[in-house]
Amino acid sequence: MQVIVRQRNQNRVQGNPPLQCESRPSSEFTQVNSIAMFLPSLLKPLPEKPMRILLINPNTTQAVTDRLEAAARGVMAPANELVAVTAPIGVPYISTRSEALIGGGQVLEILAERHGEFDAAIVAAFGDPGLGAARELFDIPVIGLAEAGMLTACMLGGKFSIVTFATALGPWYRECVAWHRLEDRCAGVYMLNGEFSSIADVQDEKAEQLVELARQVVDTGDTDVVVLAGAPLAGLAALLRDTITVPVIDCAEAAIKQAEALAALRPRGAAAGSFRRPAGKPSRGLSPALAARIGGE
Repeated sequence: MQVIVRQRNQNRVQGNPPLQCESRPSSEFTQVNSIAMFLPSLLKPLPEKPMRILLINPNTTQAVTDRLEAAARGVMAPANELVAVTAPIGVPYISTRSEALIGGGQVLEILAERHGEFDAAIVAAFGDPGLGAARELFDIPVIGLAEAGMLTACMLGGKFSIVTFATALGPWYRECVAWHRLEDRCAGVYMLNGEFSSIADVQDEKAEQLVELARQVVDTGDTDVVVLAGAPLAGLAALLRDTITVPVIDCAEAAIKQAEALAALRPRGAAAGSFRRPAGKPSRGLSPALAARIGGE
């Protein structure tokens, strides 16, 4: 038997009974001690299951998808899984509003087919074609390449500048900045002049010129961060960071880390607000998966 002392009242002067002793079986204490011993392990959170992230390249160039995937894998958590897909329909690289609409349609088609398999998705083209529509239709977090790069830049400085490889991209990129309501944080969109031989290899071909352009932009004094813009430039920032005197953002790296963060937060799908899922309606000519999603299924 094990004895414990219990004081029922603190002041004997007030006429209360003296201390009393009571006996309890040792087995009771053994049981309590056993529970206490294992309590810390019982309170530990369950191991997190690996995240599955879908990277969608709305361009049709597989070599660009390969660059995006390699850059993302370089910084993602090792336990997580990344699946990269290339749009089967569209143009080799998106540089205009009309091409962006085509690419946005491909984003929705691919998400309709596969969103249920993933914890988050990335629209992997600077300009974020179809991003708003994807967030409206699907409950998983959908991250835009441009948005992730620009918002990451905002965490590193006051103003950022966008540096890219072709003048044709300028108008669409400026409209992308405005769509994200980041005009006050953007010091400008700067583009190289001249042609390039291959979209798959443009970063190799134009690396020195991009460094020189970025340096000129920084020298103006308004730029705290440089965002290298365009899916074909994925992976280039890691090679140039030591040659430019302000932080340089790789949008593919930023997007995968944003995707991991949002997936870990497990946000619910919107049931109110402007991005709540629209009421279902019939459609014609769409893929079965997208038609079902549009129809409210």
